[in-house]
Amino acid sequence: MVAAAFDPFAPGSAETLALFGARVGGMMLIAPSFSSTLVSRQARVALMVVLTVLLQPAALASVHGVPAMTATAFLSETLIGFAIGFGAALFIGAAETAGDVMSIQIGLSGAAILDPTDHSQLPVLGAFIRVLVLTLMLTFDLHNTLLSALADSTIALPVGVPLALESGAKALLMEGGAMFAIGVRLAAPVIACVMLANVAIAVLGRAAPQLNILTVAFPIQITVGLLALFASLPAIARFVSGWNGIYDSMLGDVVRGLTLVHR
Repeated sequence: MVAAAFDPFAPGSAETLALFGARVGGMMLIAPSFSSTLVSRQARVALMVVLTVLLQPAALASVHGVPAMTATAFLSETLIGFAIGFGAALFIGAAETAGDVMSIQIGLSGAAILDPTDHSQLPVLGAFIRVLVLTLMLTFDLHNTLLSALADSTIALPVGVPLALESGAKALLMEGGAMFAIGVRLAAPVIACVMLANVAIAVLGRAAPQLNILTVAFPIQITVGLLALFASLPAIARFVSGWNGIYDSMLGDVVRGLTLVHR
């Protein structure tokens, strides 16, 4: 039975391969680095095919019978892959949120540059934090974690198994709220320092009314904010180093939502 499960010519192998390809494609739609527009579309399609073939044994080992080739089945597999990539993409979105909040607090919200990863306009600090977090996640095995999640998902959610799409989509949307919480945690040191600087500037303005406070506030605010950001980079790196645990928790919630149909 085990040998037959890994036979690429066994009944149901073609269906399993096609459906699992939809799962891999769903992950690559949104996963950081895998969905980068810097890589040509042809290269991403080729990578999707290669990953599908390489991970096919894991999909075949846990499949039950011959999966049905229906639109619902393809949608379900794509949603599973999307959830796997979405959990990692939350951290990139949180980095952008943190950078936007920092830019507003420091006073650099008007300074925007072209983000090289997706060709969009972002505040300069938003682009910097995004690239920093993406680099750290790649350093801490982002690609290996996503591929392991794909392989492990075939055990928790075998290819072709019926899913509770409504509850799974709801769980996926609920996890989106974590992006703002993570972003605020990343930006918290800068927000606190700039707030203290603003309080000090306000006290200075009351103590010396003849001083043109606007000419003093902006340079101080920007200097304090950038120094606080530089000092908080090690703390940001430590936080991102533990992204795997947060990612596993998020993905577990989505998987539980998708499997409600079996309870």
